Amino acid sequence: MKSPNFLSHFTLRSRPPFLLLGALSLLAGLWAGLLRIGWQLPPLSAGLAANHGPFMICGFLGTLICLERAVGLNRSWAYAAPLAAALGGLALLLGLPMPVAPLLLLLASLVLTIIFVAIYRLRPDSASAVMGSGAALWVVGNLLWLLGSPLASVVPWWVGFLVVTVAGERLELSRILMLRPGIMRSFLLIIALFVAGLALSLFNLAWGVRVAGLGLCGLGAWLLRFDIARRTIRKQGLAQFIAACLLPGYLWLMLAGGAWAVWGERFLAGPPYDAMLHMILLGFVFSMIFGHGPIILPAVLRIEMPFRPAFFAHLLLLHLSLLLRVTGDLAPQQALRAWGGMFNVIAILLFLANTIASARQGMVQGRSSAPAGG
Repeated sequence: MKSPNFLSHFTLRSRPPFLLLGALSLLAGLWAGLLRIGWQLPPLSAGLAANHGPFMICGFLGTLICLERAVGLNRSWAYAAPLAAALGGLALLLGLPMPVAPLLLLLASLVLTIIFVAIYRLRPDSASAVMGSGAALWVVGNLLWLLGSPLASVVPWWVGFLVVTVAGERLELSRILMLRPGIMRSFLLIIALFVAGLALSLFNLAWGVRVAGLGLCGLGAWLLRFDIARRTIRKQGLAQFIAACLLPGYLWLMLAGGAWAVWGERFLAGPPYDAMLHMILLGFVFSMIFGHGPIILPAVLRIEMPFRPAFFAHLLLLHLSLLLRVTGDLAPQQALRAWGGMFNVIAILLFLANTIASARQGMVQGRSSAPAGG
């Protein structure tokens, strides 16, 4: 008979493969992004460039978010979510028939939604409900993709999944500030406005994007005003670094929302579309990943990850390269746009390198501090 701890040991051993598969989607997505922005690179597989968005949003970020929540819930069935998301990214990379990846990713989003239902039953608060609604937005986006909708119609829902999930996480952390009920209601009204814009996009993409953009502006302003990062930026070490990741991300979110509200009819293709997406996906979402990574990865992998001042290098490079890219998009200057995209990729790779270096340092420190014979 298996020991009572067998399941926990199994789920702990399963986490690194999930992260590796997610990282594979990340690398494929970065390569595809360079192809899309004009760099002459080997395509590696058929349709790679066309799947840049699915690789990054669903294959990588979807796996990461699903794994984080499966670990938090600590139920074996919850690991079906990161497994399906990781396999969905792998199906895209292998060029399997098109229904395979959307079906796997739809399954991942459905299980993630069920995870949040279980979390809400354990902790029925606004933050859990908001994060659960983010997972539901991913379900809608994946269903639209499965039914053959153009990616321009799918992407707002995928963006909504990421933005609303992150916003819910920040709301969860804001509980220690004891915000007034009116402030909390304003947050929920902003989320409702954004979701209403997504719903409108099903009937009129341009006007739906405009309304959703107003919601993004409001959400960025709310977070910039009420998030705990306004206080922790005055601290030192990891707390200050996390705040330095979050606050610029909120500014990018507001800028992106303004672009959505003004250029809703351009949410189809071309340089403005590139700027409208990457101000959110890089400036906001990846900045959040840079900040949350030193907290989430140790919890997922159960390893120490000491803060390193070198973390500021990939953060600074991300924002400077995004500024270069957006300038190239809006000028328009293809050379600036292409080099901005290249340095975006370098910033993310530097983040991976610094993360690995921190993990190695933590493992060395853990071994040196372990008792003799332990």
